Amino acid sequence: MTPTPLEESTLAGRRLLLKREDLHELGAFKWRGALPVLERYATDGAHAVVTASTGNHGAATAWAARRVGLHAIVYAPETASSAKLALIEDGGAEIRQTGADLDAAKEEGRAHASQLGLPFFEDGAEAAQYDGYGGIADEILAQAPERPAAILVPLGNGALLGGIGLTITRDAPEVERIGVAAKEAPVMVDSWNAGRAVGSEQSATFADGLAVRVAIPLAVEVLGEVATRMITVSERRIAEAVGEYASAGIRAEGAAAAALAAVRDLEDIPDPLVLIVTGRNIDEELFKRACEHPDSFPD
Repeated sequence: MTPTPLEESTLAGRRLLLKREDLHELGAFKWRGALPVLERYATDGAHAVVTASTGNHGAATAWAARRVGLHAIVYAPETASSAKLALIEDGGAEIRQTGADLDAAKEEGRAHASQLGLPFFEDGAEAAQYDGYGGIADEILAQAPERPAAILVPLGNGALLGGIGLTITRDAPEVERIGVAAKEAPVMVDSWNAGRAVGSEQSATFADGLAVRVAIPLAVEVLGEVATRMITVSERRIAEAVGEYASAGIRAEGAAAAALAAVRDLEDIPDPLVLIVTGRNIDEELFKRACEHPDSFPD
């Protein structure tokens, strides 16, 4: 696949390098992790795969399944983004909406996979995903005009930061690896602080790519080895960052905007900073609200 661009920007009054994963045909980075996992399932003789997703992972699973000849069944919460559900459907996957959030949908999907003897693809729990996401770090190091001081990675289930972090820790350990989570979905930050997977009942963020309530043990383990700092940002700050990106002609979903929202907390780190623009798949009504009325979101 052609590397995604690394673009210079002066948003937030800083010298930034934006890794434009949003420019992939799916509008998000998740294909990098889904393809190697489904290739392995197909090699092992599977004819179908079950997963659960708020959207981008499901779309990537459908995209990869079509390429390797598998049937994909995607469980999505009742609150899933219509824009992302459309991507999943366009990819040829079967969608089953159930549950109040991702983790509730995941329980239903796992049970269905077990009943039918199918592999259940849990986003963030497959080592091959981390290898795939490490490719983003390889591209950044090859594309950057100079070594960045830090890479800011939106933090959902932790696999993206884990995969990027493993490569950066090995090849450029002087570069900080920073995770940015929604304050309303803190389970991975709490787990990183605790050094183990901890529980949480909170995942009420409009940034659905960050809306994780149950920690992934593999991700917690990897993040303990590679992440150097964690930041949480409010819903209002994420919305403001969606608008700031829009002013520069970039349509960023909430998860993608989280990294930009965290820049103001990094005055102690010199430029340049790399921000992973993880995806663009946001419903139009939510996008307009974030751009026009960011103060309608809680701070």
